[in-house]
Amino acid sequence: MTTDDDRETRLAEMTGSIPESQQRPGMFGVTGTGDTSGFSGLQRQPWIELPSQRPYGSYFDEVMDALGAAYPNLDAAIRKVVVDRGELTVHLRREHLLGVAKALRDDSALRFELLSAVSGVDYLVREGADGERLHSVYHLTSMTYRRRIRLEVSVTTADPHVPSVTGLYPTADWQERETWDLLGIIYDGHPALTRVLMPDDWEGHPQRKDYPLGGVPVEYKGATIPPPDERRVYR
Repeated sequence: MTTDDDRETRLAEMTGSIPESQQRPGMFGVTGTGDTSGFSGLQRQPWIELPSQRPYGSYFDEVMDALGAAYPNLDAAIRKVVVDRGELTVHLRREHLLGVAKALRDDSALRFELLSAVSGVDYLVREGADGERLHSVYHLTSMTYRRRIRLEVSVTTADPHVPSVTGLYPTADWQERETWDLLGIIYDGHPALTRVLMPDDWEGHPQRKDYPLGGVPVEYKGATIPPPDERRVYR
């Protein structure tokens, strides 16, 4: 297991000091305090997930052993395994995503029958390092063994392509559409990768961290609510 001291040491080794460009700002452009309101003085450093070492604990070692038996190329597929807060996350190379997901679903020792969610994350501060700031995240549940596992694939904004898992898990249909809509991750092989929340002619992907805040004025019972960046001046 990785401790907070380990993370701080790794962060110091990797960054030396945290440049201003990598410090997390608050919402609506607030800087310095790092929180939304500007009152609490909260400051947060960039989160770095360090690989965990075996034994992972809980049922995680049993799952990884079974997955290794079911998918012989597992060592080549895995970028790192992270156990944190009682949850197991397996970071994969995208070309192995479908093979690993199929093994997790079909193998009798695994039986992760349900894909409960597909979500996306934009780690904007990582663009200057390896560039793989967009993460596609898959939350799998084994109803047979009452277990959970998370898969994660990272891509760049220049090449945001990830294989669609709709052929394995039909529940991914709208979830991949939502992640494409808001973050711009392109799911190759999806049957109809179209907008699901934003209008069809919308430009850009609103949940990317570098997306212009802007906003759309909204009328509510005769009153007009301005876009977020016009409600309060932080700069």
